[in-house]
Order: sequence, then structure tokens, then C-alpha cells
Amino acid sequence: MTRGWKGGRLAALAVGATLALAACGSNSIDAETQENEKKAQAAGGACEELNMAVNPWVGYEASAYVVGTVAEQELGCTVNYKNLKEDVSWQGFATGEVDVVIEDWGHPDLEKKFFEGSGDGSAMDFGPNGNVGIIGWYVPPWLAEEHPDILEWENLNKYAQDFATSESGGQGQFLGADPSYVQFDEAIVENLDLDFKVVFSGSEAASIEAFEQAEKNKEFLIGYFYEPQWFMSVVPLEKVALPPYKEGCQEPPEDVDCDYPETVLKKIVSTEWAESGDPSVDLVKNFEWTNEDQNTVAKYISQDKMSQEDAAAKWVEENPDKVKAWLP
Repeated sequence: MTRGWKGGRLAALAVGATLALAACGSNSIDAETQENEKKAQAAGGACEELNMAVNPWVGYEASAYVVGTVAEQELGCTVNYKNLKEDVSWQGFATGEVDVVIEDWGHPDLEKKFFEGSGDGSAMDFGPNGNVGIIGWYVPPWLAEEHPDILEWENLNKYAQDFATSESGGQGQFLGADPSYVQFDEAIVENLDLDFKVVFSGSEAASIEAFEQAEKNKEFLIGYFYEPQWFMSVVPLEKVALPPYKEGCQEPPEDVDCDYPETVLKKIVSTEWAESGDPSVDLVKNFEWTNEDQNTVAKYISQDKMSQEDAAAKWVEENPDKVKAWLP
């Protein structure tokens, strides 16, 4: 992708620099022209393209489309939304296909590969996006109410047969989500000697439907879920207490026997894009909102059946002060 700046203001500055420095030699002219181009960019050049990765969960969609909508409406950007898995998104930084991952849940393996120092330097941490992620094992509310001891992992084997399904091979079923998500459930099951088998739902929507039906029909279900997530306000799932997270307990991944940590979600961006001077860089840098903000937009999309664009535009229109704080 070509990045640059257009407009009469830039042309005027460049011409003025050339006339003023004609007697100073070609090297001086070239240096001054480059400097004036930088000043013109800083003085308000137009936004060009913003390539936004969209990872496969609705909360991410909410963040991506809100930032994209502001970039389009306020900065005149052309925003390209690219539906990609998490690890594939990071591969796009080096090629220019991806500028922004707006919600990262923690990928130390990818950081080693793509950050400067240990990796190729094509990606960088752009700070928190304001959301706090909580991953865990959850059961429907009816189950926690009727069997409160099920909220302690030590008691799960007692109920293993109640969780068994045709897909779990005689063991209790643990419902995983999309296998591309950050998850250690198979290792946790094995290392805690739990009589369960992880069966992946395949998507966020499938997991939500399963928990919704389990609550409605009073069925045994335990599975991977997370916050922020609008569904929690509709069916308030109850979290199972696993052994507490401690620094280092997720290394190596095959030895994990602890709970997931609370994670300050952050923005990961292309290093080349971050250094381009495009006004969308400051927008993404300044972007922060709350779990409640994200859940509101995610609910518009998932429950109210609005398009991502309409849901984002509605929130942007209703929150001008927050949007103003993000603008360059």
C-alpha cells in the first residue's frame, strides 16, 4: 500500500522552498524540500487508507467499526475491514495488508516473532484500548444455583457424567469456543486430572447459543467464555474457580494448570503505519473506551440485529465527547 500526502498546501510549500533555496545547491534544496513535506504532513494532510483487522468475535467488531467510523467521518479515511484470525492478522503487518489490531488479548509468542528486538520489528504495542478481558470457565446460572459446589474445580469430576454428550466419548464435555482464541483448556483439563473432553463450538455465536439453550432447558453445560461480552447482561453466567493465576503459570502452554489472568486489552499496530504521519495514527493511539461501551455496541449488532456500520454510527452520534477526545 502506498502512503503519502496530497493537496495544494503541500504543493505550495514545496514550490516556496524550491524558489527560496535555488542558490543553495541541489543537496540543500532536496533536504529543505523533504523537511517541508514533513511540515506539510504535520499541518493537516489528508488521511488515506486504514487497514483494520477484524477478529472473529462481536466485541472486537464493535471496537473496530467504531474507530473506523470515526476515521471515515472525521478524518476522511478509506477504511478497509479485513476479517482475519488473530495470528493471521499479525502476519499482515509486514506486508502492509494490516495496519491495526484494535483488541489484542495477549500473544507473547507473536510478540517475540513480530516486535522489535526479538522479532522482525513489523509490529508494535500501541497501548491499552480501555477494555479489561476476563477469560474463564463458566456454567449457566440455573446450574450454579442448584449445585453451588460446581463452582469449585475440585468438584467437577463428581458431575462429569452429567456433562457427557455424544461428542465427548463417555467423559464430561467441556465446550471450547473458536480454537483460534487464546485458550489453554485442553492442558488445564489434563493437568488437573479432570474427566472431561474439550469439544470446540467453533464460534462465539455457537457458544452463546449453547449457553442460552442450557439455561432455558436446564441442561448441564460448562465452557470457555469471557468478558467484555454483551451476552452476560442477558444470561449472567457463573465463573468456576480454577487454581489462581500466578505469574509464569501459563509457561509452557502444555503445562498450564491455573486460571486465566485478567488482561488489559491493547492495540497492536504496524510499525511502518505508526511512523507514517497519517492522522489516523493519532486516532488509534488515543482510542480508549470501557467494557460497558463495547457491550453496548456489541448488543446493537448481536441482539438488535443492526449492521456493524449502523451500530457504530449510532454510538458515535450518541457519544460526541468521547469521540472528540480521540481525535488528533
